[in-house]
Amino acid sequence: MQDLPIILVIEDDRDLQSMVEDALRDGGYEPAIAGSGEEALTLLKAFQTKYSALVVDIRLLGRLDGWRVARGAREVDPSFPVVYITGGGGNEWPTRGVPNSVLLQKPFSPDQLVEAVSEVLKAAPRA
Repeated sequence: MQDLPIILVIEDDRDLQSMVEDALRDGGYEPAIAGSGEEALTLLKAFQTKYSALVVDIRLLGRLDGWRVARGAREVDPSFPVVYITGGGGNEWPTRGVPNSVLLQKPFSPDQLVEAVSEVLKAAPRA
């Protein structure tokens, strides 16, 4: 059995987090949930080769917003795949988002999420 790509997810809305987990599992990925942006960056720095991509809400509880989490992920790996999800703030994506990322506006379907993750994984250079 081959290992599934592990997708690190930071979403503080429990209902949406559950939908994201189910969508990723159904799409052939293994979701890993971080409770905050700070936790996500700690995990990425400690286990950078474990995770294949990041799905991050732009507006998070805690000190770090999704923009900063994604920039931190790119400091660990300059081509790390990023999918932003947001109910608002998407208009800032062209100036605040990391290059070659994807933005999904809420509400989005599980298929749209899986397609976005697949897209950023394909676009990322292989190590």
